[in-house]
Amino acid sequence: MTVQGISTRSETPDEARRLAMLHAVERKLLWLSAWMIHHANHIRPNRDGLKVGGHQASCASVISIMTALYFDILKPADRVAVKPHAGPVFHSMNLLLGRQSAERLSTLRQFGGIQPYPSRMKDGGEVDFSTGSVGLGVALTSFGSLVQDYVRLKKLAPEGLPAGRHVAIVGDAELDEGNIYEALLEGWKHDIRNVWWVIDYNRQSLDSVVQDRLFGRIEGLFRDMGWNVVTLKYGRRLSAAFARPGGEALRRWIDDCPNSLYAALTFQGGAAWRAALMAELGREDGVRAIIDPLSDDELAALMTNLGGHDIETLMEAFRAQDAAGDQPTCFIAYTIKGMGLPFAGHKDNHAGLMTKEQMEGFRAEMGIRPGHEWDEFEGLEFSSADMRAFVNSVPFAQKLTPEGRRLASPTIHVPARLPVPRVPAGRKLSTQAAFGEILAGIGRGEGEFKDLASRIVTTSPDVTVSTNLGPWVNRRGIFDRHLKNDVFRDAKLASAQRWGMSPEGQHVELGIAEQNLFLVLAALGLADKLYGARLLPIGTVYDPFVNRGLDALIYGCYMDARFLLVSTPSGLTLAPEGGQHQSVNTPLIGMAQDRLAAYEPAFADELAILMRHAFAHMQAENGSSVWLRLSTRGLEQPERTLDPAAVIAGGYWVTPPAPGARIAIAYQGPLAPEAMAAFATLREEEPGAGLLAVTSPDRLHQGWIEARKRARQGPGGAPSHIETLLAPLARDGGIVTLLDGHPAALDWMGAVRGQRVAALGVDRFGQAGDIPALYAEYGLDEAAILDACAEVLVGQ
Repeated sequence: MTVQGISTRSETPDEARRLAMLHAVERKLLWLSAWMIHHANHIRPNRDGLKVGGHQASCASVISIMTALYFDILKPADRVAVKPHAGPVFHSMNLLLGRQSAERLSTLRQFGGIQPYPSRMKDGGEVDFSTGSVGLGVALTSFGSLVQDYVRLKKLAPEGLPAGRHVAIVGDAELDEGNIYEALLEGWKHDIRNVWWVIDYNRQSLDSVVQDRLFGRIEGLFRDMGWNVVTLKYGRRLSAAFARPGGEALRRWIDDCPNSLYAALTFQGGAAWRAALMAELGREDGVRAIIDPLSDDELAALMTNLGGHDIETLMEAFRAQDAAGDQPTCFIAYTIKGMGLPFAGHKDNHAGLMTKEQMEGFRAEMGIRPGHEWDEFEGLEFSSADMRAFVNSVPFAQKLTPEGRRLASPTIHVPARLPVPRVPAGRKLSTQAAFGEILAGIGRGEGEFKDLASRIVTTSPDVTVSTNLGPWVNRRGIFDRHLKNDVFRDAKLASAQRWGMSPEGQHVELGIAEQNLFLVLAALGLADKLYGARLLPIGTVYDPFVNRGLDALIYGCYMDARFLLVSTPSGLTLAPEGGQHQSVNTPLIGMAQDRLAAYEPAFADELAILMRHAFAHMQAENGSSVWLRLSTRGLEQPERTLDPAAVIAGGYWVTPPAPGARIAIAYQGPLAPEAMAAFATLREEEPGAGLLAVTSPDRLHQGWIEARKRARQGPGGAPSHIETLLAPLARDGGIVTLLDGHPAALDWMGAVRGQRVAALGVDRFGQAGDIPALYAEYGLDEAAILDACAEVLVGQ
């Protein structure tokens, strides 16, 4: 529907006073957000001369929307993603709510201060979803709603905690991001509820003016996905003008006005509006009676009276939808970029900043005394006491719990050992298959595994069976808000998979969209803080396609969401599938990504240790998410007892080197058989050589970096795990490293003690073939390893 303006019913004195106070808040947010950016750029000392930046125009366009939402509509349990460039408005709003300090506002974009874009980790508990990676915060609100349903349908949320709405305040240029439409489709599949996306439709992007009639395409897409669409195009004053004689002609002219012309006239002001209207509509009956009595300033105010800047229009639309039910709704709120600022409407205003002279004029207009720029209610017609009382009375100002809006949940007990698959002599087992068996064992939910099994939730982008989640799903079921029977099972047709769906299920099945996978994992991994119920999410994906969703993976880690990523199968070892399915760079991603501990076990006993560690580490105060890179290559399983601490720290000696040994082989993942075969031959000539199993170049490297930092702070620090491992080797000794991935993941090991390294790995696209052919072609077979050993030994 299209909302042109609110009804003209008379307001009670209390309602009129409340509206006046909302307008005062609106005015204050405009000042504070603009001043925050101005202060950061023109007042705070600038030591390096770089532009600090900020987005005064993008803040201004969303002021009325945020005022109506936060000071009238939203409740404490609602979860909100604020468009990235409106961060200063968000922080100003929290100042008025008493959840932010004026001193803190003055640190915008300063080291240790308020971040350029809202950040859960660095800006405090009031930020529900970090934004800045454009479009991802928007999509996450849909998956947050799905997770809230999951928690509530299973009665995992704290008793008495109300359900919240999920709201995204969206910049219209964000709608160019493809991940939004992937999320829309997935949301339709899962019948998401209680989601609002409020589009700040200012028709300007970073570089230009948005194409005309885009809103029509947007509206159609949302309706096709089952959303209600509410268009807020005109405010009350324009709606009243349209009702007068000649008003319909004025409406048609505005509707047909190109975005670029509308923006230019807005910037030019009332005289330009008058000239344009007279040229086009001067002979239309009634039009002059509308515009002639108005001064230029009044005419400009009328012509820019859009729905997204009219608080009464916004509130009526929001309230109506609030009462209508839980259907997901898109509000298209027409706005003007820079509304209320000197450069309103100019196509270049995205990163524009008011000059010092312009700010002084703006200060006078806002009634702000020098030295009182940060005062909460400076320059308003109401007293500070009255404004404080009003702000404290709004629904969003109330406490969700005594601790606030960021919730907590007890840790889930993780048994000391996970079930390791029993492998008969001569049978081979891949880490991917072992993962499925271990998870299926947990899924029985017996004894000490009952609580752990109940809190695990798995998800996968249409590769559930091929990543060995099938046994877990057969035991625990697929989650859906509605009961949906397995048609094949009901018809008694043979199938290994039981695919019934119900609210009791613990697997979220997704379409083939890796961005959605990582956004779902992020939402699940924040469930304890957002919904008061700790979950242990596991997501499986083909290893090479981690790259497809990398932006969303980084985003989830940036918010400190906790999840277990299992990427499988990996590398050239997936031989017949060819280069498109053979990953090269993923070990390097695992090393580089903050708040993600990456591992690549070779055997089932290592995997069991690492899965157990993952479930604990995901819940630890100083923990993180965990990534397991697995393989489909079956290996004979050794009979042995491992030191879990060494496996978790990143590596252990399969065969320790003799003191002063000249060489060692270090392998990672499914290349263990080639490494062991080459090592057996090497030992004939170098009996003191060592064989090192690397379970995590990421953990080894991170531990080494941290040890170096400690060493720079002074002597006496403990050495890193990799330093301890390599200590027996001669200083002039060498290491041959190999993994099914880029060799850079291990060739840094030579820098630890200055030892020579020959790094074997994959640095170009793979191809189809069998394992022996590919390992020979890419220098990973036994012969290549021995050649590298000879190179290292000769180099000494």
